Amino acid sequence: MRSPPMVFHPQYSIPWPETHRFAMWKFEDLWREATASGLATRFYEPSEAPSEALHRAHDAAYLRAWETDTLPPHLWRRIGFTQRPDHAALVRRTSLEVGGTLLAADLAQTYGLACNLGGGTHHAHRDYGSGYTALNDLAVAALAASGRPLVVDCDVHQGDGTADILKGTHASCFSLHCDANFPFGFSRQAFPHLGGDESDLDVALPAGSGDAEVLAALRRHLPPLLDDLKPTLVLYDAGVDVDKVDALGKFDCTRTGIYVRDLYVIEQCVRRQIPVATVIGGGYDHDRARLAKRHAIVLRAAIHVWRKYRLS
Repeated sequence: MRSPPMVFHPQYSIPWPETHRFAMWKFEDLWREATASGLATRFYEPSEAPSEALHRAHDAAYLRAWETDTLPPHLWRRIGFTQRPDHAALVRRTSLEVGGTLLAADLAQTYGLACNLGGGTHHAHRDYGSGYTALNDLAVAALAASGRPLVVDCDVHQGDGTADILKGTHASCFSLHCDANFPFGFSRQAFPHLGGDESDLDVALPAGSGDAEVLAALRRHLPPLLDDLKPTLVLYDAGVDVDKVDALGKFDCTRTGIYVRDLYVIEQCVRRQIPVATVIGGGYDHDRARLAKRHAIVLRAAIHVWRKYRLS
């Protein structure tokens, strides 16, 4: 294969309110970008996530209410999906996205590297959804993996839900994020569920941090973490909301800097023979083509490493 295996399902994107801040259409846009630009040579289509895998990460009562559309209004507001044209379609596409990360993790353990054209739903907690995420694909995949799985989360927002779910398990989480962005900065009295979760390693950079600061933090923390922990699988959240043009980011990174970041993370894993599965994470932009190109950066980085190390 000329490129790493890539995972996508046409139902990652479903009909969605055009005015909604969350770009549900971005998954199909990314697939179009990947195929039109020749980035992808082989796609794998996931199935919905198995019930037993979901129950390892999420509370049974929450899952039942989510699936049957009986969540109370305040929990729908936490997720941010009070507008949802078709609940059944939303539940199915969410399960498929989680299934995509599970499949990417399996493919990574076979081929060394794989990419899901979705995922990174790191705000979903064990018993509630948050920040446009209802189920936590990273936590589900980490808990489904044997050995010592590690989540490396470079989204501009802390992976608070992943930290909550993986606490005290065989899996670990490293989050590199902005210290002044969601889930931080909210009144603990009004929003007691936000800002209190701790990853195994949290590295919080100030608002305005750019390419140099992000790469320096990775160089300082990632190699010793990989060498000390010796993970048997890395799940990499390559959020592009670190971009200076992102609608919800507070970093000042460039597309070139994001590519260097992704290249560094993936290569640090592959050179140690640690399987790595990538997910796209957050990205918010009214310009659909620009957002698709930003999310495609991790695919380009993965292809570069794939060819450099002659993986197959």
